[in-house]
Amino acid sequence: MKFVVAKLVAALTLGLFVAPLDADAQPTGKVQRVGLLGLGSAAAVADANGPFAAFRAALRDRGYVEGRSVLIESRWAEAKPERLPQLAKELVDLKVDVIVVGTVPTARAAKQATSTVPIVFVAIGNPVSAGLVSSLARPGGNATGLSFQVTPEQAGKELEILHELAPKANRVAVLQDPTFKSYAAPYRERVQHSW
Repeated sequence: MKFVVAKLVAALTLGLFVAPLDADAQPTGKVQRVGLLGLGSAAAVADANGPFAAFRAALRDRGYVEGRSVLIESRWAEAKPERLPQLAKELVDLKVDVIVVGTVPTARAAKQATSTVPIVFVAIGNPVSAGLVSSLARPGGNATGLSFQVTPEQAGKELEILHELAPKANRVAVLQDPTFKSYAAPYRERVQHSW
């Protein structure tokens, strides 16, 4: 699962590099600078089985060579959230092309540090309620990414698609980790109001 998320984040991040290119344009050969802002420690990057290993593998899969076509600048708060604003500013001062974050505190620090450098967040709970984006459908601003929070709107859309695929279905089951009780609530709410 971590590998899939890392591939999605790498694709989002790399999409920011190539999106401005005209279809007939040739890449400039510029070394892209990716800023990683983390709340934890630098050991997370060194973990061969961790999410950053998968992120780096996804970059390689897309033809990026670390040190030649992409530079990864990492800043770690070492579990001291008060350091995040300064670390985010350091990344902006390094003129990174994109900042990748994985928590609400790191995303907020990045948003406070810049309104122009794109910010890609990884699996943040609810980026709308965290004040990171205006909506999931149209994030606006300079932040985008993946959310693992199921909102009533998402649940409604998923149930709508399910109903189109199986119009005679009258029971819906939601499989979830029992420690995440909030995930079934949006589905229950939508089913009670829709079906």
